[in-house]
Amino acid sequence: MRKIILVFALLSVLAPLSAKKRPAPVVVEEPLLVSGADSAVYSLGVTISAQLADNLRQLFGENFNRKAFLQAMETSLYERDSALLISAGEATLFLDNYMLRMQQEIMTQNQQEGEKFLAENRQREGVQETASGLQYQVVREGNGPKPALTDRVKVHYEGFLLSGEKFDSSVDRGEPAVFPLNQVIAGWTEGLQLMPVGSKYTLYIPYQLAYGDKGAGRVIPPYATLIFEVELLGIE
Repeated sequence: MRKIILVFALLSVLAPLSAKKRPAPVVVEEPLLVSGADSAVYSLGVTISAQLADNLRQLFGENFNRKAFLQAMETSLYERDSALLISAGEATLFLDNYMLRMQQEIMTQNQQEGEKFLAENRQREGVQETASGLQYQVVREGNGPKPALTDRVKVHYEGFLLSGEKFDSSVDRGEPAVFPLNQVIAGWTEGLQLMPVGSKYTLYIPYQLAYGDKGAGRVIPPYATLIFEVELLGIE
């Protein structure tokens, strides 16, 4: 019995000592980039990630589900297709349908916002509207001749979306634009013929007189109502 007691006493002394945290072993990591191929692979990862991040933010904003995206990437790289939550074929079909719905929603929203803006804008003092739906406001009235449809005109201008975002500016470039009046969007063709040389007008152009239901590249979305500050410098 005495021996048993001594054994328990010894264990009670040794237990705290064994429970003490032992120092973690030192892990020496191998250099990540050893060869030129390693650097090339890393560079490819940087390039692809930058492009993907830009596309993801455009589609989903800053708060997209990073965990889902990274899990899909890792599974696609290192596991069988059967491990994917959505197969590659299903993913392509889903994305096509999702993007179509998104585009339709954006187009509807742009059209509604434009119609609401123009309805309110036509009530503002100084805003005039033509039969086509073009709205304009005289900032400064010139005293020169008005251009004809077949004339080439020289202008300074700045273009804005309804959000206030500037998408183009000859002023910022420091060089006026020169173009045939019959080779630009309908809102410009009509609006500039109202302006005597030396004038500066604000043109409010509905989508039908601008870039329509297609938009213009990544700069001007479909169904976008546009605002231009235009100064007619001369007729060439």
